[in-house]
This record gives sequence, structure tokens and C-alpha cells, in this order.
Amino acid sequence: MLEPALSPGERTGIIRDGVAVGVATGAYGVGFGAVAVSSGLSVAQTCVLSLLMFTGASQFALAGVVAAGGAPMSGAATALLLGTRNTLYGLRMAPLLKWGGWRRVAAAHVLIDESTAMSVSRSSTEGARLGFLTTGVSVFVLWNLSTAIGAFAGEAVGDPRTFGLDAAVGAAFLALLWPRLKDRRNVVVGVLAAVVALSMVPLSAPGVPVLAAGGVAVLVGVLTKRQDPTEIPGVDDVAGGHR
Repeated sequence: MLEPALSPGERTGIIRDGVAVGVATGAYGVGFGAVAVSSGLSVAQTCVLSLLMFTGASQFALAGVVAAGGAPMSGAATALLLGTRNTLYGLRMAPLLKWGGWRRVAAAHVLIDESTAMSVSRSSTEGARLGFLTTGVSVFVLWNLSTAIGAFAGEAVGDPRTFGLDAAVGAAFLALLWPRLKDRRNVVVGVLAAVVALSMVPLSAPGVPVLAAGGVAVLVGVLTKRQDPTEIPGVDDVAGGHR
């Protein structure tokens, strides 16, 4: 059975919403660019990281581990752990978007909280695809542009401690976490993860406490009831741009 085509009004509305999310989310790239350079990455490394990794929370995690003196591999492991949720998004989005071959591979690169949230609520495949592409491409382009701006600005500032930028990584993670604390379970997980991470700081290398804290969230997810697949994390936080 053929799905009804989108009306001009529906199409315009989806594109408008997707671009608006892209603008709101892309602005956060300025913060990442400045934080990454202040953590010791070069402007080129920072820009390439946004181009190839393109998932904000994981990028901030890697920069945070490097800033704390951790090995790049520890930072990469932390970033990978945070990015595993995108695999779950893929399981949900594949049958919804119905793409195969190179289209599926290309779509995987812009599979983030925002593009997922802007497509799961659509009533047709065409609407889901349009919402996904408009949002994903908008965020990708604007995130990378603002990352470059933030990186060059951060390099011009010089010593990050002069302006308190050495605390920017922690502040960025708090901003990512805060909107999710409306859920009581998230509060409990956050407190437990913080306790585990703080207890390991004196005993382990930089980056390991973050991995251990992430393990707490994974363990809770395994032990508790599986979430409804339509309740994708990040749907309620689209306006805040939390990836």
C-alpha cells in the first residue's frame, strides 16, 4: 500500500523544524572548539574530530580525558562508550527509514539524538526521511562551522587558565546532563556514577574514572526494564542540542 505524499505545508514544516534544531544545536560547536584547543588539541585536530566523530558528548569526553593528562586511547575508549547509544538508534531507525547500501552508510554518520528525534514521530517513511536528513545535515554543517570558529578563538586566547577555560569541560558535561535529571532514575544513576568516578580518581589514570562511571549507567540499563523503543533518549531535549 502506497503512503500518501507529504503536502507542501507538511514538507515546509518538517524542513523548518529541522533547520531550527540544526541552528540551536550547531551553536554548541563553538564551545567544543574552544574546549578542545584549551585541552591541548590543535585547531586541525579539533576540526577533523568534529568531521569524523560527530557526536558531541563523545567529543567532549575525549577532550576532557586529554585535558586531564590521560592517554589518547583512554579518551577514545571513553568516547566510544558514550557513543554506543547510537547503535540502539540505528536499530530503531533502519526499518523506519528503509535505506540500504551507500545511503544507509551515509545516514549512519548523521545518526544522532536530534536527527533520530525529528524522524521517529513522523507518520510516513517520506516524512521520517525528510526530518532525519534535514536535521542531521543541518546539525553537521553548523556544528563543524562553529567548531572551527571556537577552535580559532580558543587558540587566540592562549593559556586557558587565564579565562577559566580549564573548567569548561566539566561545565559542558554538566550542561549535557542537567536536562536529563527530570527522571528520578537518571538522578540515581548520576549520583552513583559520580561516587564511583570520584572514588577512583586517586587510584587510577585519567580517563579510567569516566569509563567506570559509564559502566554504572550500562549496568543499570541491563538490570532494569528495557525502555520502550519509541521513547528515544534526547527527544525531549532536542531544543537544547544535547548529543
